[in-house]
Amino acid sequence: MFRRPLDFLNSLPAHGDLVEIRLGPVRAWMACHPQVTHQVLMDPHTFDKGGPLYDRLRALMGDGLVTCRQDTHRRQRRLLQPAFRAARVAEYARLTGVEARALCRTWRPGQRIDVTAAMMALTTRVTSQVLFSGSLDAERSATVRDSLEAVVRGLFVRTVVPFDAPFRLPTPANRRYREALARLHALVAGIVAERGRDGGPRDDLLATLLQAADGTDDDPAPLDEREIQDQLVTLLLTGVETTAMCLASAFALLADHPEAERALHREADAVLTGRRAPGHADLARLGHTRRVVTETLRVSPPGWLFTRVTTRETELAGQRLPRGTTVLYSPYLLHHDPASFPDPHAFRPERWLPERAAGVPGGAMLPFSAGNRKCVGDTLAMAEATVALAAVAAHWRLRHPPHRRPAPPRPAVTLGPRSLEMICEPRRPVPES
Repeated sequence: MFRRPLDFLNSLPAHGDLVEIRLGPVRAWMACHPQVTHQVLMDPHTFDKGGPLYDRLRALMGDGLVTCRQDTHRRQRRLLQPAFRAARVAEYARLTGVEARALCRTWRPGQRIDVTAAMMALTTRVTSQVLFSGSLDAERSATVRDSLEAVVRGLFVRTVVPFDAPFRLPTPANRRYREALARLHALVAGIVAERGRDGGPRDDLLATLLQAADGTDDDPAPLDEREIQDQLVTLLLTGVETTAMCLASAFALLADHPEAERALHREADAVLTGRRAPGHADLARLGHTRRVVTETLRVSPPGWLFTRVTTRETELAGQRLPRGTTVLYSPYLLHHDPASFPDPHAFRPERWLPERAAGVPGGAMLPFSAGNRKCVGDTLAMAEATVALAAVAAHWRLRHPPHRRPAPPRPAVTLGPRSLEMICEPRRPVPES
């Protein structure tokens, strides 16, 4: 599990639909079948957020939307949902297109770039607008990127080693993790304090949270400052890291699959005439681009492993589970099941053509989870990734350096290439024929 987690996950379905594993001294059960996973996700009152992953995430996010227990989830989701309504998503998609086009203009032919760092910079700018109306300047954006990198590396180790003693030692890795965590919280606290002094009207998620601090007609219980910070740190981590990992994985996969790449370039040329910045209105015509994003989320889902804890004695896949049992599910495992996806390790965007996607078993594709704990920003994430991918494809082809293949993705709390070096190659329009 620790050394080769993806291979380990793929080996488990041979042992059954629900497989007992050990995380150090802790017994846990891995759901290995879509129907078993569906039962877990559709019954959040029995299978609540908890277990090693969420115990560690609470140290980072507090009781934000991602980590909170089921009894407080409805209130939190209702509070945040307006920030992800259709009109807001359309505006954020437009902003993504503008930012991605500006990023493309900073690259030069033959330049070697760290694609992961570039995508982190892009998603940090977009997420900054969603949360803070652009309050992250260049220095603060760099702090967010560097801090998130250190945090996500440290979180996976803390998930699979379910006792605290090794992490209390003053090792360099432990110090980096604690210092990054402190920087991230201090940055968010500083922005909240500045907004409190400024008091000007803003149309962002922080404004929504500050309004809730005074109570609302629907929810008279006010948010305190800690709850506001927890929500902002939660959305920073999920909004920046996961979309950046998806985009970096997509460019790595496209460089190895020239037919899918050429189809992407043809579509960008046809839709984004004059290499203009894409926006929300273009999404309906960027069908192949969206299929590339969807297939990337299948092959390399940023959220690849999750835990739940039973709140009462229950039965799952014929096994009696006592209260307090840790249950795991893995989108990566489900997405690589040959019973659901023939030749599962192959990158094939055409799987998601409407006539083919209809044949995918229910519950087999879970990049954003399911049930009432499904990701609140799933629509925004898909729009952001699709628009950014199209914007880059209109200007550049990104290829691997000669005689150098990227290392396989190394899982942390998210899955994706941590440092992906690629070479910029200028694009010429691809003929329709």
